[in-house]
Amino acid sequence: MVAALSAWPWENLGIYKYLLYGPLLAKVLSTRILEGSFKDDWCLHILIICVARSSLHQLWSSYVTMLFLTRNRRINQHGYDFKQIDKEWDWDNFILLQALIASMACYIDPPFIENVPLWNAKGFITILSLHVGISEPLYYWVHRCFHESYLFNQYHSIHHSSPVLHPFTGATATFLEHLALTTVIGLPIIGSCMLGNGSRIMIYGYLLMFDFLRCLGHCNVEVVPHQLFDTLPSLRYLLYTPTYHSLHHTDMGTNFCLFMPFFDAIWKTLNSNSWELHKKTSTNAGKYRRKIPDFVFLAHVVDITSSIHAPFFIRSFASMPYTTRLFLLACWPPAFIVMLMMWAWSKTFLISFYNLRGRLHETWSVPRFGFQYFLPFAKEGINKHIEQAILRANRLGVKVISLAALNKNEALNGGGTLFVNKHPNLKVRVVHGNTLTAAVILNEIREDVKEVFLTGATSKLGRAIALYLCQRRVRVLMLTSSKERFQKVQKEAPLEYQSYLVQVTKYQAARGCKTWIVGKWITPGEQSWAPTGTHFHQFVVPPILSFRRDCTYGDLADCTYGDLAAMRLPVDVQGLGNCEYTMDRGVVHACHAGGMVHLLEGWAHHEVGAIDVDRIDLVWNAALKHGLKPVSNVVTRQNSM
Repeated sequence: MVAALSAWPWENLGIYKYLLYGPLLAKVLSTRILEGSFKDDWCLHILIICVARSSLHQLWSSYVTMLFLTRNRRINQHGYDFKQIDKEWDWDNFILLQALIASMACYIDPPFIENVPLWNAKGFITILSLHVGISEPLYYWVHRCFHESYLFNQYHSIHHSSPVLHPFTGATATFLEHLALTTVIGLPIIGSCMLGNGSRIMIYGYLLMFDFLRCLGHCNVEVVPHQLFDTLPSLRYLLYTPTYHSLHHTDMGTNFCLFMPFFDAIWKTLNSNSWELHKKTSTNAGKYRRKIPDFVFLAHVVDITSSIHAPFFIRSFASMPYTTRLFLLACWPPAFIVMLMMWAWSKTFLISFYNLRGRLHETWSVPRFGFQYFLPFAKEGINKHIEQAILRANRLGVKVISLAALNKNEALNGGGTLFVNKHPNLKVRVVHGNTLTAAVILNEIREDVKEVFLTGATSKLGRAIALYLCQRRVRVLMLTSSKERFQKVQKEAPLEYQSYLVQVTKYQAARGCKTWIVGKWITPGEQSWAPTGTHFHQFVVPPILSFRRDCTYGDLADCTYGDLAAMRLPVDVQGLGNCEYTMDRGVVHACHAGGMVHLLEGWAHHEVGAIDVDRIDLVWNAALKHGLKPVSNVVTRQNSM
């Protein structure tokens, strides 16, 4: 049975909880319409404060998840997983609660609120005194009470269940806890106003500073330099640090204070390691001390809107598969500016990491967007960034670096061959992962298929797929205008299977084929040549538009358009908290998974250039052995050739 006041009243409303702001907004609009101005409408001030407080938390969240800036300063080096993100999804409930309480106070006693001046210098002295004299000790003892057995189990345990501190962790608590916290926040504000020293700027400043310090304590990034306390030793009792508060979550019988360790010192709950650990963390912040990853996946941004899917933008959005949303339109201008800054900065940056069986896997990204890869003059610059990332990984001691999508484009660098040839003594293994990509696509094709239509037929993947299928006696209609390139692929097939490879130059040739393998982007008009019942497998980025509505695949109506080749990670992955582009949670592109398999198997060769068709089944079986699973709804072939 759920304890009283542990659940939020609007818990079941989901996103519709924001409609509770409606009366405040209606009051603001009615004042504007009826009186011709916003006047001194406290409903407007409440809404502005809510937006400011939400923005403050979001800015802190963005900062702590910018791993390329904060990784060396992190206290707990683990990542934020999906479980924690979901648990902290409704972190902003407390802002809504306090907005509703404030609005009720305004309606109960409007004159009292409306008489508060814009500025009163005495107010800051008064509110600081009330905060130190009332809020700090009150919070300390209320907090200690919530650590008693019953209250902790029924209420406070949710706050301590997050394994890695985050600004949203500080805001995640039960309804009862936030009622208590609202009292702690409200008493200094009400007291200052009742004493005649209140002001609007004081209220704004106190609320934002309160939230700022809460976020500071839960940010998991040590930003307070130890030199500050060395110069002013008494200051360490007046201001806590992220390291100080992190000890409360590892040793819950210590460090109960709100913001001032002074009260822990008075009541003898100060953790004896607080100052030493803070100094150690702060001292090491400038050093490159993080654990070297075994594996790196070198990604790139597809387009400007998908760049907003990065974890440091909106954490909850990044934890779901990417899809175009209405709010992305409003975010496009700032994202464009960030794109220009990335070009100017031109540094490969770390965007996420996770742990698999004791091995650290990281995703780095080059500061280039998808459309740039098709600009002839950008080729040299892009290859330079990829080369720098490979050399950096080699210098650090990374074992395998896998190239994503366009970073291994054949026309760009020959599928990574350029870098291996240029640097023959590389210790890091460079992997394009296309062998597993080919294996995933091939294992999606049903055993009873006797004919396929293949676009991008002479590309690395297209070639491997064609050669593999022809040896299964599947007729492959290879779309290519180059007879020379077609014949080059055909001659690689054993003589008895060459007749199964057929060159076609027009989409009309596939009007009777219900299995299309798309390796080159096709328009809705080109898709229209596919007969009813066609299934579109694909290995093209970005995915083709789902134009046809009359295509099904046997009894599987939801398989009209196959997803990009991907595999589901093993269940023992730790710290994974963001989705890879349009992939579901826990799913990565096959080329990403291919690099992981290369690492887990300990293979010593580079996987670059043309795909070795004879290794397709070997790589596929190795992936299954290590717990990776196919994600396609199509029944896969479990047996090798």
